Amino acid sequence: MNTIASPMSDNNFPSDLNLRPDLQVINSWVSEKSSVLDLGCGNGDLLYYLTYSKKITGYGLESDARYIQACVEKGVQVIEQDIDEGLNNFLNQSFDVVIMTQALQEIHEPHRILREMLRVGREVIVTFPNFGYWRNRLHLFLKGRMPISKTLPHHWYDTPNIHLCTFKDFEDLCLSSGYRILARTVVDSEYSDNAMLRVFPNVLGEIAIYRITGDHAPVESL
Repeated sequence: MNTIASPMSDNNFPSDLNLRPDLQVINSWVSEKSSVLDLGCGNGDLLYYLTYSKKITGYGLESDARYIQACVEKGVQVIEQDIDEGLNNFLNQSFDVVIMTQALQEIHEPHRILREMLRVGREVIVTFPNFGYWRNRLHLFLKGRMPISKTLPHHWYDTPNIHLCTFKDFEDLCLSSGYRILARTVVDSEYSDNAMLRVFPNVLGEIAIYRITGDHAPVESL
């Protein structure tokens, strides 16, 4: 583990930061002065925003050198670490919230990482693309090929996505694992919400944002 950024300096709130609407939803779910761990934090935008908007204490995990440099430039605390290696360097319940956005489908063993996230954090927020989205179903039906879209932009042979799932698949995993879903928001590729998405989430929704807790989450590390 290698922490390679210094604490964020005190300057004005980054009002010009163009935070994606899905990350704005996450911001609304995070309480003031929470401790936050962001897995696969990318360029650090979410932690950067949360530090100012909610006064959180945050760390990011990232393995891509380009993103790590972007975090450093923002003053975001980032740890160079591969998520697939687990979280056994973190103590039980050491964070209020553990977040992972658009990376669950890229993890080799997502069920184990979810268990670890709920060991380390009191709550977990995850987002992922819905493979059951109607355009994906139609593409497979008409063309017989893996779909390519804004949310799934890669070809089957070069995609980082190795465990695609639907919303129902994820909720079945939560049910069978004893995890409680505290909140769910379904959005489209533009990260907007509407009533129809909420009525038919597994067909019309492209991206899910879940907030869960593990009342019976195991305490052992990977």
